[in-house]
Amino acid sequence: MTSAPLPQARISQPWTLVGFGFLALALAFSARAALGLIMPVWQRELGWSSSFLSGAGATALVVMALVAPFAGRLVDRKGPRFTLNLGLGILGLGCAIVATMSSKPFFVFGFSILCGLGFGIVATHAVATAVTRAFDSQRGLATGIATSGSTGGQFVIVPLIALLLTQVGWRWSFGALALASLALIPCIRAIMAEGSAREGGHGPAVGASMSQDFATILRRPAFHALFWSYLICGFTSSGAIETHLLPFAAFCGFPPLPSATAYGLLSLVNLGGMVLAGWMTDRVNRPLLLGSIYFLRGLTYIILINLPGTSIEVLFAFAVLFGLVDYATVPVTASLTASHVGLPVMGQAMGMISGGHALGAAMAAFFGGYVFDTTGGYTLLWLGGLWLLMGAAILSFVILRLKPAPQEAAISV
Repeated sequence: MTSAPLPQARISQPWTLVGFGFLALALAFSARAALGLIMPVWQRELGWSSSFLSGAGATALVVMALVAPFAGRLVDRKGPRFTLNLGLGILGLGCAIVATMSSKPFFVFGFSILCGLGFGIVATHAVATAVTRAFDSQRGLATGIATSGSTGGQFVIVPLIALLLTQVGWRWSFGALALASLALIPCIRAIMAEGSAREGGHGPAVGASMSQDFATILRRPAFHALFWSYLICGFTSSGAIETHLLPFAAFCGFPPLPSATAYGLLSLVNLGGMVLAGWMTDRVNRPLLLGSIYFLRGLTYIILINLPGTSIEVLFAFAVLFGLVDYATVPVTASLTASHVGLPVMGQAMGMISGGHALGAAMAAFFGGYVFDTTGGYTLLWLGGLWLLMGAAILSFVILRLKPAPQEAAISV
């Protein structure tokens, strides 16, 4: 049975939706990155400890994980316009509170709670679901481009935040993020009409409760393969690399500027990797593609295991190779969720899967610090990531033997 795309009257220009999805993710992920950028300033000006600020960041990750399934449910029941605008409004309010605060309670409320809620709603799973429903063909490519805002858009926004930080102060940095988030709301309202996702033929059955959809999702074997592989994805990307790569580079004796340049290169290649993976999603066997991405990512960890004692060029080589297979899992996972778990419950399913990703990231962030404190190095973290990624590859290959969900059987494996 072939599901029809959302009527073109509902989203007049689907590729415009891709562009605004890109911008929304760029803002949300840049606001997340601003914490690490501004942390040293808060330590100097406000006397706050790194443990307090890191704890606030970890709390925001936990809030993201908890809200993700409910945010996905909102996409299923209320549609992407309502969901993205709600998330941007909460994110804008949170950034505004951070811009005007001077005490720890207000910072925790603004960043950890409100911004954490915004991060969990304006997230890759919400954008991926919206884009998937808007396209009948080229779904993978469109999803890859839209969700690449999570990494590529930061190349413009994060430097602007840094510029405001050096020129006029950190309050203006968060103030600009607040204004940009709120300014994007009328733009999304202009390109998307009212109505829930199910009115386009893709929403859940009328009257289906969240618990009923939850049970439906859990009955799909593919969900379990995608959930656990994506949890490992979060552990080995957002948790291990985004948190510990730069400290590991310093541990290896590499200077801060070249190390930061290598990390920036990784993010740039990440954008290309997501678009390439999205393009391939429309053309090749998707479970084989997803498993291969995890397998290749695991091989890059061998470079990290052997990085101490080498040159900075090896770090740059890792940045390029890892960047190609870092967020490349997003469009493939979204496509397999639509076809093998079900497009009617894709938002809630992707929210649950993304919640696992955030939990995996939080586990790696903690585990990496614990490993370094107890062993004096990161080798155990990289070895653990290597073997976990081999497991994620096997879980992905299992989907080869699973049938698509009936309502999306027309999406080829």
